[in-house]
Amino acid sequence: MLLFASGAAACTAAALALAGPGKTIALAEGAYYGTSRLFAWLERWGLRYAEFDQTGPPPESADLVWLEAPSNPYLTFPDLEAAVAHPAPVLVDATASTPVLFRPLEHGADFVLHSATKYLGGHHDVLLGALACRREEDFEAVKELRGLTGAIASPDAAWLLLRSLKTLEVRVKRQSETALELAWRLAGHPAIERVRYPGLGPDPIAVRYMDGGFGGLLSFDVPGDPAGVETSTKLIANATSLGGVDSVLEARHRWEGDRVPRGLIRLSVGLEEVEALWADLEQALAASRSG
Repeated sequence: MLLFASGAAACTAAALALAGPGKTIALAEGAYYGTSRLFAWLERWGLRYAEFDQTGPPPESADLVWLEAPSNPYLTFPDLEAAVAHPAPVLVDATASTPVLFRPLEHGADFVLHSATKYLGGHHDVLLGALACRREEDFEAVKELRGLTGAIASPDAAWLLLRSLKTLEVRVKRQSETALELAWRLAGHPAIERVRYPGLGPDPIAVRYMDGGFGGLLSFDVPGDPAGVETSTKLIANATSLGGVDSVLEARHRWEGDRVPRGLIRLSVGLEEVEALWADLEQALAASRSG
């Protein structure tokens, strides 16, 4: 496992070390906005990328397959079996599922990436990225690039991560249980147009790979302007990050534009009591409708 100064630093190192000019990265459609922005920026150096539906096979032209399990904020889950059947190496960003629920290397992936700022750190107080490699030669290649670019994690951040890993399983299982309950309640609420969560249904691909829950991240759509919901919560903070002990939500359209619905709200479930969170969501939804 290699640690980096941030999740973005881990993404950059992986893209530069594992792909290059003239190579094409097949990126999961609807994956984290920052990843596609990074790849678009790297196009000036000759790197290409193409988005594809990760619930099916990657395009034949791919030189590196980049999945997200589940995707953020659409919560789709990749068909890893179809991906590993492709001759290109497969990287899985498992930030939202964590090693507690899903271990891609055990299912044939070549690399696993985490924004450790999120669930692995889990307390809103650390900035880190992590990359695990199946092959020693890949590990050494990425490690060399990390040293040359200076994207190395600080000792203090690494210490905070070690602290957080002691409670990772407890946190993630609690967050998963609460998220599933909230997803079902939101799905039945008259002010909600759509809920995205692998545990609803549930998603048959997610069921095949995830063990012990479906994670603490979900998204839902409200009609019209979502600002009324964002500004009406009292317990749940209106903030950008995710994966911590405190619940946060935000409308993603302001950052991602038309690649997401205007009313899409991403909710990262923390460790609060489920009834307290539901009461907060209910009153926020009611306030947004009356306002």
